[in-house]
Amino acid sequence: MKIDLSAKTALVTASTAGIGLAIARGLAECGAEVIINGRSQASVNRAIQQLQQSLPGVTLRAAIADLSSPDGVETLLNSAPQVDILVNNAGIYGPRGFYDTDDATWDHYWQTNVMSGVRLSRALLPTMVQNGWGRVVFISSESACNIPADMIHYGVTKTAQLSLARGLAKFVAGSGVTVNSVLPGPTLSAGFTAMLEEEVAHRGKSLEEAARDFVMTHRPSSVIQRPATVEEVANMVVYVCSTQASATSGAALRVDGGVVDDII
Repeated sequence: MKIDLSAKTALVTASTAGIGLAIARGLAECGAEVIINGRSQASVNRAIQQLQQSLPGVTLRAAIADLSSPDGVETLLNSAPQVDILVNNAGIYGPRGFYDTDDATWDHYWQTNVMSGVRLSRALLPTMVQNGWGRVVFISSESACNIPADMIHYGVTKTAQLSLARGLAKFVAGSGVTVNSVLPGPTLSAGFTAMLEEEVAHRGKSLEEAARDFVMTHRPSSVIQRPATVEEVANMVVYVCSTQASATSGAALRVDGGVVDDII
């Protein structure tokens, strides 16, 4: 299968590292012009330089904005008023006890993980519908289905993304625009790797061994029995953004290694 996204413009939020950067790379490899978003000029410049070194000739644009507020989203939209592909990857996570999670924390997670996608979709979908083609993808999580007891605030926002994506898919039904969710499980991103550094340093394990042990301890239902790579997650997203995926809309597509014990 050859995925050709030339003449398409893609916005990937929070695309300076990890899954977001891998998605940006995958879309650029398929010929899309990719808008790289991050909260600082330095992080965006670093990501663009990295992509240009590995993919000479790709077309990239910078969009510096913090999407945790309406003003930040508006700043981003000033740089990217019209796109063909929107990947809502911006999000935050972190464990915290339910009793210790105050209203301000709940609101911060909601604004960043949910409302950023609401605001960007509301602004960018009309042109996609008018053009008769577009792709919107929400990067959710297996935590949307398998709510972690130590991150209830995070899990709730990931579940909300599934509802949002499904509702938007029905809202634009028949327009040629698709809206889907992709649900990664444990993924060997920079943040996940950093979390394992102490175990690697003090217990003499390789990163691969530590990552596999983490998955089998904390996600024992995993079928692949290891974390996914960021490229494996990006592969699913790139496919969903392709013309070949035109019959896939309103779906929640898991790249969780089988962690969620469900046959549907």
